[in-house]
Amino acid sequence: MKINSILIGLFSIVVLTACKQHIKDIEVAIATTETYTCPMHPQIIRSQPGDCPICGMTLVKQNDSHAAALKDVQLENLLKPTNQFVVSDIPVTTIQQKSADIAVKALGTVAYNTSSAGTISARVTGRIEKLYIRYKFQLVQKGQKIMEIHSPELLTAQQNLLFLLQHDAENTTLINAAKQKLLWLGMGNWQLQQLMQTLQMAYTVTVYSNYTGHIHEAGGENMAAPVSAVMKDVTLRTKELSIKEGMYVEKGQTIFTVFNPDKAWVLLNIYASDLSLVQKGATANVIPETEPDKAFKSTINFIEPFYRANSKTLTARIDFNNTTMHIPIGSQVNALISTHVANAYWLPVNAVVSLGVDKVVFTKEDGGFRARKIVTGITNNAEIQIIAGLTANNQVATNAQYLMDSESFIKLKN
Repeated sequence: MKINSILIGLFSIVVLTACKQHIKDIEVAIATTETYTCPMHPQIIRSQPGDCPICGMTLVKQNDSHAAALKDVQLENLLKPTNQFVVSDIPVTTIQQKSADIAVKALGTVAYNTSSAGTISARVTGRIEKLYIRYKFQLVQKGQKIMEIHSPELLTAQQNLLFLLQHDAENTTLINAAKQKLLWLGMGNWQLQQLMQTLQMAYTVTVYSNYTGHIHEAGGENMAAPVSAVMKDVTLRTKELSIKEGMYVEKGQTIFTVFNPDKAWVLLNIYASDLSLVQKGATANVIPETEPDKAFKSTINFIEPFYRANSKTLTARIDFNNTTMHIPIGSQVNALISTHVANAYWLPVNAVVSLGVDKVVFTKEDGGFRARKIVTGITNNAEIQIIAGLTANNQVATNAQYLMDSESFIKLKN
């Protein structure tokens, strides 16, 4: 047994000596002969030109510095999966902490300011005898005649007042109550005075506009629809009015809505990636596409807290006075929203690889680079914000795409 042990020891010494001599011979051969490698897979080294057995790219001649670097590569690193470890000597960088002023681009439209909209309603039930509005979106002025309504209820109220004036003229309480009822039914003061002077009943009551602006039908055929429905269908059926002379209206029914074009909104579409930047009070430079020379600055005064149907954006509102600019309602605008990010961490965009849901960088480690998942934020020019996954001590490959093996990274694990 002792002799066997001695023989085994002598054999091991001989083998190790032979291996060391073989490795030395390989190093000498690499140093004295031209070698070729794959630009995408530097672990492939050949003594003659050819194609890479992995990706099929043409092998390129290996320079001396690259050969020296590869001599230090450990075999165990070369055997690791490419979605975990990559051997390379490309430049590295680190995350930089700094503040940044960012201009967020947004598209939008000019719309009526619905908070300044007014409604024209019927105060009595009756038939439309005369209609003074001839087409949709007609511009009306405050105090302008809109229609005349014949109402049995109005006739009855007038008869009651005339009866009191003729048979109980000293009963001021009832007379004042009868006069007040006629005013509530929509009769104007001048009509009431004329009735009391001539004792002749008016068979119609005139409806006037209390607002200046563009007139819209209240919801089309459904005249009792809310203002939101009017705005939704503002460009539909622009020819004739659906309401006609001879139609009947109900007491309290909203017949028309008046929108003032001088009071307008800019509705900007904000994508989810920019929501952390855009806040109420942010300044925006708005450029109308129809009239770029009428660009103006204003502030965001409201951000809608919901996503509209079939939309991936939130809507930010900007109030502005359209009295002098006369920008057409519905026109498109471009906007640059001024925002500020304080003390954020940044990397070059090329240092990050997007795998769909996940973002990956390659951190420098002994002998190569290891893939690491990170959490990113906004992108500003050629830089991307790093939220989590890296520290200031981590060295990251400046060109992550160069190191990525697409097929391997599809199967990247947490």
